[in-house]
Amino acid sequence: MKRILIVEDDSSIAELERDYLEVAGFAVSVATDGVDGLRAIQNNEYDLIILDIMLPGLDGLEILKSMKEDKDIPVLLVSAKKEEIDKIKGLSLGADDYITKPFSPGELVARVKAHIENYERIKERFNAGMKKRQSITIRGLKIEKDSRRVFVNNQEVNLAQKEFDLLIYLAQNPNRVFGREELFERIWGLESLGDSATVTVHIARIREKIEIDPSKPQYIETVWGAGYRFRV
Repeated sequence: MKRILIVEDDSSIAELERDYLEVAGFAVSVATDGVDGLRAIQNNEYDLIILDIMLPGLDGLEILKSMKEDKDIPVLLVSAKKEEIDKIKGLSLGADDYITKPFSPGELVARVKAHIENYERIKERFNAGMKKRQSITIRGLKIEKDSRRVFVNNQEVNLAQKEFDLLIYLAQNPNRVFGREELFERIWGLESLGDSATVTVHIARIREKIEIDPSKPQYIETVWGAGYRFRV
């Protein structure tokens, strides 16, 4: 079930949006101010955000600017303001669409479905392309699949067998969050009866070898309470 977050301070509008989206088959959460909205975005995984611009605590444009630095999620901006400048600001900050109040709940649901479907098509094409390539190059990191070699800023680094297997698996499935147990099963399979905590150890070793600052990783991110994600 796709997860939607509504960040809206008008409870009647938020409830109406939630009701229509739930009837359409979505799991919906609601935040009623900007601070709670940004916290929810940072601590959870959603398939789309419906974000009001005028919010107490932190406005929608500030939230959008913050989240687009490390979150790749479709965002539908909502506002009662009709000025063109707000639409331009929102879209320039990375919003995927803009809808002005009052609007039809049916139109909102249709736009939500269209953006999620479009996002998934783009992601599938990107992932398919990544898997077909014999090498993956992202921000100075180059992974050569066939030769099993890894380079950071043109300097080769040596990874152990499982370290390379773990890195290439994450890199071939970018922006997807994997739990430790799932990674342990995918990479180690039936070869080991050990604890899935070994994934954490291997992630730490990989970071030491490929990250400029392992405490602030730019490739393999920790999603607290969920697992790990390779960021592109």
